Amino acid sequence: MALPGLLLFSLALVLVGVVSAQHPLNTPNPSIKYPTQPPRQNPFIKPPGAGYGIQTQRPYNIAHRGANNVYPEESEQAYKLAIDLGADFIESDIQATKDGVLVCFHDIGLNLTTDVSTRPEFASKLTTYNDITGGDGTNTDWFLVDFTYDELKTLKLKQRFPYRDQSFNGQFSIITFERYIQIAQEANRVVGIYPEIKSPRFNKAHVQFPGGKSFEQAVVDLLNQYGYGGPYLTDRWLAKPLFIQCFAYTSLLEAKKYTDSPLVFLYDSLDARTQDTNETYASLSTDAAFDMLKSIGVVGLGPYKANIQPINTTTNYYSGKPNDFVTRAHNKGFEVHPYTYRADTPQLVFDLHGNFFNEFIYFDKVIGVDGFFTDFTESAFQYLEWTHPIFTKSDIYQTLIFQ
Repeated sequence: MALPGLLLFSLALVLVGVVSAQHPLNTPNPSIKYPTQPPRQNPFIKPPGAGYGIQTQRPYNIAHRGANNVYPEESEQAYKLAIDLGADFIESDIQATKDGVLVCFHDIGLNLTTDVSTRPEFASKLTTYNDITGGDGTNTDWFLVDFTYDELKTLKLKQRFPYRDQSFNGQFSIITFERYIQIAQEANRVVGIYPEIKSPRFNKAHVQFPGGKSFEQAVVDLLNQYGYGGPYLTDRWLAKPLFIQCFAYTSLLEAKKYTDSPLVFLYDSLDARTQDTNETYASLSTDAAFDMLKSIGVVGLGPYKANIQPINTTTNYYSGKPNDFVTRAHNKGFEVHPYTYRADTPQLVFDLHGNFFNEFIYFDKVIGVDGFFTDFTESAFQYLEWTHPIFTKSDIYQTLIFQ
């Protein structure tokens, strides 16, 4: 390029820069108050707002421990975000403190998802128990059952997975079961709850519940206090949707004494054993076992998803051919809600191209499940709304935050 041409080109760039800098979109406007944080909702795919009941036309979007891909699991913020992002149900694990307060927390030990190890005042509570079985965790930890609620609420939550955002660690506290119920009931639409009676054998062995109640009765009594009840899909149930879940069917049988709400039996890996009856979950996957579960009031099954689509986790992370678990469960009239659907790369099956939406398509269209326990509420809502649309364009447009 000749020198005069180069000078003209450079001058043009300068002029473009000046004009661009003066463009209204690039000029700060002190009268505009920008939010300190971006909106929680997706502005283009967002559930309609006030007045909507629970949808029953498509698989349920079950927010597993809240939207814990963003915030630490089972925090108030994770549950509120999940509601904003389209959850049909928010799911939680219910355990008890030393003084019998019901709280939302997954592990029986506190170390993995709280800051307890950094708190010198609790150093003496590091304990070893020899009665821990199944998937409950390690034998040595700071155990939730050894903390009063006043002690427990001083701890701060942290993200479970190291490959997720750690910036919210240390900001949020463990919430009570009652607060979890209130969060759902404060939503501007009907949002279901899906509490798990967690590690019942361990909790009952170490906690004395007020009034001599069983663990299961304490859980159900609080649900009854907040108006939950009614068989699946009745008008009463639709007003306040609830599933009560547990890995121990004897706990579901105990809960049934106090409620007519729908019960869901959860499955660990097929070779694992139940903590209450020492049976393998494979033995509880037969047609005869399905009949037994049906007879005690179970309406849904929550299998580990690899139980119905085996995955080779030792070599190539390829999936195997799906078995007939879902077909047989449907033939017995059960809902099937597998767990857990996660969009993180380490969690995805290789021969579905490591694609979260491919996994949804496969379990929805090929296997035919009735709900998804997922950490990624927004992605599940997007998939379900694109493939099973139930909201009109005007419904969604009315709730856009950018109009």
